[in-house]
Amino acid sequence: MGEIFALVEHRQDAVRDITFELLTCGRKLADQQNTQLTAILLGHGTSKMLDALKNHAHRIIVVDHELFGKFNAETYQATLVDIIQKEKPFLTLIGHSAFGWDLSPSLATQLGVPFTTDCLAIEIRDGMVRVTRQMYDGKLSAHVTLREHDSYMVTLRSGSVPAEEGTLKAEVQTYDPPLTAEPEYRKFLEYIEAAVGEVDITKADIIVSIGRGIKEQANMPAIEDLVKAIGGVLACSRPVVDAGWLPKDRQVGSSGKTVKPKLYIALGISGAFQHIVGMKGADTIIAVNKDPNAPIFNEADYGIVEDLFKVVPVFKEKIVELKQK
Repeated sequence: MGEIFALVEHRQDAVRDITFELLTCGRKLADQQNTQLTAILLGHGTSKMLDALKNHAHRIIVVDHELFGKFNAETYQATLVDIIQKEKPFLTLIGHSAFGWDLSPSLATQLGVPFTTDCLAIEIRDGMVRVTRQMYDGKLSAHVTLREHDSYMVTLRSGSVPAEEGTLKAEVQTYDPPLTAEPEYRKFLEYIEAAVGEVDITKADIIVSIGRGIKEQANMPAIEDLVKAIGGVLACSRPVVDAGWLPKDRQVGSSGKTVKPKLYIALGISGAFQHIVGMKGADTIIAVNKDPNAPIFNEADYGIVEDLFKVVPVFKEKIVELKQK
């Protein structure tokens, strides 16, 4: 069996968290199949990133060129096709992120390999790849076996495999890119950092997040009182931003921000996978929803099936009471 490949995702010269999740998943698969894990790093001035990666793979293939200082799916695809066709890995892992969405479908098509996206778990059985992915807005999990082939490609959802410390010592191999300039039809122009609002929810230890269940903006003061009592920050799911009740920088999810607080309280949030990917890494999750079948309860450590407007006042009173003792 060929090796397991994992593509390194980075931004502003820093390796993204999803990369270490990919490497953890790839390392476990490689151990089970008695093969090796190779990380693929396309970048420029990569020494700092190599230091962060060296314990997480058996081998690192590095393409260090100014072309890869910033992400461009076209230059990545041309280079990865060249590497994959020469190296012939059994499985290539890519993060299910904006980076992966842009790159992987076209890459898999050009390579002609079986491909699936947004996977929660990956296993190899009898020389074939079997994945778990959600359907019907997260209400069902499907086990999908990809058609038999000598090579596969999969994108892994962020937060599906907790990143673990690496104990390996990677051999570093350099690789020359097959092209030396970006194509005229698609070039990187500039990187614009998203503006940080009055509160940076990504740095909060306690987050109280509201969803469609809040019903109307007039109900928000009661939630804000709870947030103040508990000493947290207020965040939300996409419907609240779409309604204009909170700014975009408070949104948690795939089209918002990824948060990893010590405590995440979800009020009136059903738990669509787009939201789950943004908060799954929280240490403790408490969910309040009147629908007992809401997908959020699959992620919660503690769940309350009740109208949030009955729960919030009691919750706040108990917090104030405890603080006064």
